[in-house]
Amino acid sequence: MPSPSLPLSTDQLDDLQAFLKDWLRHTGRTQADLRRALRTSSIRMPVLIEELQRIHNQQGLTALAQRLCGIEDLWHNEDSGSVEGGGGSELLDESLGQLDLLLEQIRLETGSDS
Repeated sequence: MPSPSLPLSTDQLDDLQAFLKDWLRHTGRTQADLRRALRTSSIRMPVLIEELQRIHNQQGLTALAQRLCGIEDLWHNEDSGSVEGGGGSELLDESLGQLDLLLEQIRLETGSDS
């Protein structure tokens, strides 16, 4: 069972919010799509961030990254079922690359506190 993590810093939360906005824009998704995937009560960004922070605090950074990757996979599968081709693989690679960069940045920032 994963151990609880230290809460994300204000800078990390700001980075997460900026990432989410870019990710949604690049994938052609909306905050409503993210709300459905996270099963939150609202599409408001603070509510979405709060849920992601809860995941991080309870299960750690890896679980947070896995949750976002799982959402990306879900969306990719939904898109694959309705659209053939169209460069979806490139968009997926770019989004997963952004997730990797976010994960690396958070690891570097939390590692410097150790």
